[in-house]
This record gives sequence, structure tokens and C-alpha cells, in this order.
Amino acid sequence: MSAENAPHGDKSGLAATALAAMGVVFGDIGTSPLYTMKEVFGGHHPLPIDADSVLGILSLVFWALTITVSLKYVLFITRADNKGEGGIMALTALALRTANASPRVLWMMSALGIFGAALFYGDAVITPAMSVLAAIEGLKVVTPLFDPYVLPITITILVALFVFQRHGTAAVGALFGPVMLFWFATLGALGLWHVIQHPAVLLAINPWYALSFIFEHQGLAFLALGSVVLAITGGEALYADMGHFGRRSIKWAWFACVFPLLYLNYLGQGALLLADPTAVENPFFLMVPSDVFRIPLVVLSTVATVIASQAVISGAFSLTSQAMQLGYCPRIRVNFTSEREKGQIYVPNINWLLLGAVIIVVLGFRSSSNLASAYGIAVTLTMMIDTILAFVVVHAMWKWSWPRAALFLVFFVAVDFAFFSANVIKVLDGGWFPLTLGLSVYLLLSTWKLGRRLLYEKLKQDTVPLEAFIASLTTGGPHRVGGTGVFLTATPDGVPRALLHNLYHNKVLHERVVLMHVDVEDVPRIAESERVRVETLTAGFNRVFVRYGFKDEPDLPRAMEQCAGHGLVFEMMETSFFLGRETVVTMPISRRSRMAQWRQVLFTWMFRNADPATAFFKIPPNRVIELGAQVELS
Repeated sequence: MSAENAPHGDKSGLAATALAAMGVVFGDIGTSPLYTMKEVFGGHHPLPIDADSVLGILSLVFWALTITVSLKYVLFITRADNKGEGGIMALTALALRTANASPRVLWMMSALGIFGAALFYGDAVITPAMSVLAAIEGLKVVTPLFDPYVLPITITILVALFVFQRHGTAAVGALFGPVMLFWFATLGALGLWHVIQHPAVLLAINPWYALSFIFEHQGLAFLALGSVVLAITGGEALYADMGHFGRRSIKWAWFACVFPLLYLNYLGQGALLLADPTAVENPFFLMVPSDVFRIPLVVLSTVATVIASQAVISGAFSLTSQAMQLGYCPRIRVNFTSEREKGQIYVPNINWLLLGAVIIVVLGFRSSSNLASAYGIAVTLTMMIDTILAFVVVHAMWKWSWPRAALFLVFFVAVDFAFFSANVIKVLDGGWFPLTLGLSVYLLLSTWKLGRRLLYEKLKQDTVPLEAFIASLTTGGPHRVGGTGVFLTATPDGVPRALLHNLYHNKVLHERVVLMHVDVEDVPRIAESERVRVETLTAGFNRVFVRYGFKDEPDLPRAMEQCAGHGLVFEMMETSFFLGRETVVTMPISRRSRMAQWRQVLFTWMFRNADPATAFFKIPPNRVIELGAQVELS
């Protein structure tokens, strides 16, 4: 039982899931103190270290955390769940289902959702590089002699992290929560020590300090927002990981522990800077007065950043799996690393691509300060997309009036846009990287979706109506052979091309023919009791409808076992699976097509390299017959 569904009196269950949430949900935002204040006061656009600037920045950090994370995500957007699941793909599916809009508007929302999902891959590259690099840079505070070893140590840790992915995190995942709880306690204790010495920094909670700083230093304040946003990176993970822990657990963990301890550390860093402006070199690690304690802090920081990176990497695996199920990504191999946890998956292709990109980023940017220029722009764009899609949901699902829903949209988009516009100026300094990566992934996802739609339309045009075909068999037909022939079909009302090809070449038809249609719906999971539906037709034909959610694991042999409850029993050794294996042919440039020539080439390459349906649906390969055909997209 999740904490979301647990009785309100079950405090122990809520505490356990809240603790587990700390190890996954809050890792990214929880490691932001490593670099945020250092970047604000010592980065590419440093602020003067005086009382006005320090209190102004601390006030901006507090209200950024309050408005964007607490109000927007924890209290509002987490309520817009897709049957308990969150994240950009779940929110997109929910918005498309609830919106009563024109096809053009639906297309725009779909494109926004795909682009938001694509931007997440940029975050999955930058977060491990930025956070681990910032932690290891603490060694330079201990002694400059460690400077030449920062990059090699960082790359070694990151390589080990990605190599470990194939083993899954089930064995060590239970340690993540307690370790992160200790991390947040350390953040709070360090912050409290310095706040006690300079309690005036507590005044920063007053929003007047943020407003006066903005009005008096407009240019500097605008540049500073590009660094202040580092304090809220990872806030979107609260919503993305909601399905694992439930809204209540995330809310209690944030308000009761993470938020106060996190902000207490920012206050402590501000107090340190006011007392000793030279601490701007690395205010987080210089909060510890002695080198004896700095090395353990570097170790703890490294462990915390590895946990934060693990959460982002797992999120990339999960997003890829959801994209495959919803038809935005070609089939690629997915390994399930835990028999107990459905969410524990490993996608080898994505893992090695991410590792290669992370190493390139570390070697290219070489410091967390340089990486800070690339960080933020993708996150702020994702947050803005979340707000727009959530606006559709709150109007359609919660029945908010247009003025009330528009107020919600304008307020949060204004905040999101302020952070995004402050990050736009960093495009040439490194912000181009996540945007380029996001646009590249968007082109892949959108091309696959469009290509699959055109392919489906083309196949449907050539489909023979099923009723007419069965009726023709009553007047005499091909020779019937023993056993069962299972034909996967995208159009349950038509005759599968594989069946027609089998008739054309082999001149036979099985005594029992099963047309199996698999439908992936825009909900996270389908109950086992609703998994299959069987229709018995004439002439030995049966039609089976199999339903999956976008977080379910497709397994057709298991679904076929469930057909027994509907009177359709399969004997696997007497069953043959017939699959159509289309070969997409690129149209000549001289002929008009709804897909650009370069996208046809890209789709054809993706189509040829996709994993076969046998592996994706867990069909026994020794029972499969593939019949090919060439298809030209129109």
C-alpha cells in the first residue's frame, strides 16, 4: 500500500515512504547548495558581496523555492495526476485526453509534451556531470594539489555509476533514503552553525529584500536570476516521481524536512559570505572550518551526487520505456532488473549514449562553473511546458473557470519566463548544449511518431475487410491445417497482411485463427482483470484485444494464458505466430509526400534498427514466422 492510499493514521507507513522519497525525488534539488551560491557570487556574472546583495539573493532563493517548488509543483501540479502517475509524458497524455480542442491545438500540446520529454535527456546528461564535478571540486578546497585530479576522479566515478546500471538499484536502493536524510541533516547543521553567528540573514525570508534588490539593481538582478534558478533545478522531479511514492509522502518530506534544511544551508552560506567574502571561492565546503572535516564532507557530497545522478538516469530509462509504449520511440531492448519493483529497468542503448555524452560534457566544460552556463535553460523550459499543460488539465478536469485557470497560468508562467529569459543569455556560453540535445531528441521522437502514423494509414488503405474475408470462406477456401495461427494486427477490423501473404505463398489456413490487437492506452497501468477481451467469430476465427498502460510490461504469452478465462485456450507447442515485417522504402524526391525526404531517411533508419516485436512482446522466437513486404510512405 502506497502512502497516498494508506490510512491517514498510518504514520509509520507515511514516514517510511517519505524517507524513501528522499533518496529518489530530492537528490537533484538537494545537491544544489554545492554550486548555487558559488555561481551567484563568483561565477561568470558575479555580484558584489554586501548585505543588500546577499540578503536579496537569499530572499530570491527562498521565494523561488516557495513559488515554483512548494506552490506550483507540490501543492498544484502533483494534483494533476494520471491515475497516480506524474511526469511530462503522463501529463501530456492527460492533457490530450481531457482537452476538448481542435486537432491543431491537440497537435501543439502533443508537440510541447514531446519537446519537454526531449529536454529531460539534456538534464539527464548535465545533472550527473554538474553535481559530481561540483562535489569533487571540494578537494581543491582541502589543498590545491588535488586540482589536476578533479577531472580524472569525476570521470572514474561517472563511468562506475553507468557501468553499475545493468545490475539495477534494488540491492542498494534501500540505503538511498537514509543517506540522503543524513545529507539534509548535514546541510541543516552546517547552515544553522553559521546562522547562529549571523542571525541577521533570517531577514531574507521577507520578500521586500528580493523586491528591493530587483528594483535597485535591475541589470544585476536579471543576470543573477540565471544563477538563482540553480536552486530549483530538480523541482520538476517531485512530479515526475510521484507515481513511486504518492503525493502525500512527497509533500510531507518536502515541507517537514527537505525545504527547511535546504534553505537553512543557503542562509548559512550567506552568513559565511558576509563574515568572510573570500569564502566565495567555494562557500559550501568552506562552511566547514577545518580540512580534517572537509574530506569527509567531500565523500558525503560525492555519495549524495551519485544518488541524485542515479535518480535522473533511472528517470531517463523510465521515460524511454513510456515513449516506446506511447509510440514515440522505436522498440529497443529493456531489461527488468528487479522481480519485485516494476519501475526497476535498464535500457542499455540509452545508458551508453548517456555515458558518452556525460564524458564529453565533463571534458568539454571542465568545471562546475562552466557547466552552470549550460544548466538551467532546459529545466526552465520544461517547467514552463509543465505549467501550460497543467493549465489545460485544471480547466478541463477540475472545472476551473477560464479567468481562474488563466490566473493560474499567468502567475506561474510569469515566474517561469523570468527564469528562462535570464538563462537565454547563457546560450552562447553553454546553454546551446541542452537545447541542441533536446531538439535532436525531439526530432527523433516526432519523426518516429509521424512515420508510424503514415505507415499505419498506408497499411490500412490496403487492408481487406475482415467480415467480407470470413464470409468468402463459407463458399470454399484454402486447405485448413491443424493448430492455431496467431496474427498480430494493428487494424482489428481488417485482415492482417501477414495472413494474406501466408495464403498467397503457402495456400493454407490454420483450423483456428486468432487475430491479436495490442493497444497501449494513455494511462499508467491496466488492471490484470481488464487485460484481455476475446471475441469468437465464425469459420474458426477469434479476435483478442490486449490492453496495456504506458508503464506496463508487455508480455503476450502471459496475456494468452489469461484468455483461458474467456474460453480460448492456447497450446503453445501447437501455436504459430505470424508477424508482418515491413520494409520502409523512401519515396523519390520527385514525388510529393507528407514527410520531408530527410525525415523519411531518418525514419527508415530507425525502423530498420528497431528491436523485433518478438523480443518486445516476449514471443517465443522458435514459434514465429515473419512475412515481409515493402511499403512506401505517402
